[in-house]
Amino acid sequence: MVCVPYLLLLLLPSLLRVSADTTEPCELDDDDFRCVCNFTDPKPDWSSAVQCMVAVEVEISAGGRSLEQFLKGADTNPKQYADTIKALRVRRLKLGAAQVPAQLLVAVLRALGYSRLKELTLEDLEVTGPTPPTPLEAAGPALTTLSLRNVSWTTGGAWLGELQQWLKPGLRVLDIAQAHSLAFPCAGLSTFEALTTLDLSDNPSLGDSGLMAALCPNKFPALQYLALRNAGMETPSGVCAALAAARVQPQSLDLSHNSLRVTAPGATRCVWPSALRSLNLSFAGLEQVPKGLPPKLSVLDLSCNKLSREPRRDELPEVNDLTLDGNPFLDPGALQHQNDPMISGVVPACARSALTMGVSGALALLQGARGFA
Repeated sequence: MVCVPYLLLLLLPSLLRVSADTTEPCELDDDDFRCVCNFTDPKPDWSSAVQCMVAVEVEISAGGRSLEQFLKGADTNPKQYADTIKALRVRRLKLGAAQVPAQLLVAVLRALGYSRLKELTLEDLEVTGPTPPTPLEAAGPALTTLSLRNVSWTTGGAWLGELQQWLKPGLRVLDIAQAHSLAFPCAGLSTFEALTTLDLSDNPSLGDSGLMAALCPNKFPALQYLALRNAGMETPSGVCAALAAARVQPQSLDLSHNSLRVTAPGATRCVWPSALRSLNLSFAGLEQVPKGLPPKLSVLDLSCNKLSREPRRDELPEVNDLTLDGNPFLDPGALQHQNDPMISGVVPACARSALTMGVSGALALLQGARGFA
């Protein structure tokens, strides 16, 4: 079996032929921990990626080009390279900016099935062509975290079920943003037995009805944290109805950064999940506390809304930790800062929160998913 150092020796002559003044598409940090490749050159030197074989975190951007040229190697059985792949240190891998044949993507997943990869991110990808037939058993990596941002699939809404078949069980965090389709055919979706975190933020066209279609009933039995920031949610009661239909019991629900409407009078009262303890309604444009909230919560965040007066006790659930910062009744300039965060040289709390929403959300998602073998 060929070992990693020997592979490096084989590729060394091709690397040395690169001119000294040529910018390397790949850069490895001094600690051999993170390696980043950006293949934007018209004739990229793909061999530069060999230096990433020693890294723990690897990020590869293909510069928006098609990777069809690599399709001829998709039929190679990765089992013959199993020992080499197992020796790789990579735990986090990000692939982006490319047109990828589905057959090639599946081949990569099959090879990664022999690795110790824990976190995979696919970003700005166009997956083309049909997905190969489902294997008898999952042959891909045993991921704890899967993140997808702006990934389109020829197979439409069936993509998640097809991708799921190539991953070993045990996925704990699933993050899907800027999706082209979240209307999953539930019959083709297996149960996510271990999934505790589902983030569907940054899907502004999702809405209450789209959430109902995305949350297939009984497919997320272990769900604890559901994030729906900037997901086109319309009313808290509409979200509640989707959760009830899916029979999920999240402990934490993030509905921030949606333009929420107050539930219409006479609307059917929804029974919230009994496990729900934390509800984030910040940056929701609320002018009053919505009716029909869960009767008891540990945490309720109503910060950075448009509340012109302090809510009365009978308008609020029984709550231990209530946040009302950034509302006009506490800060007369709050609305101006929400509409224009740079209105003054001092950045208020709500403006800081808006500017760092993506960072804080990503950190929250990765909590508990950093333990690598």
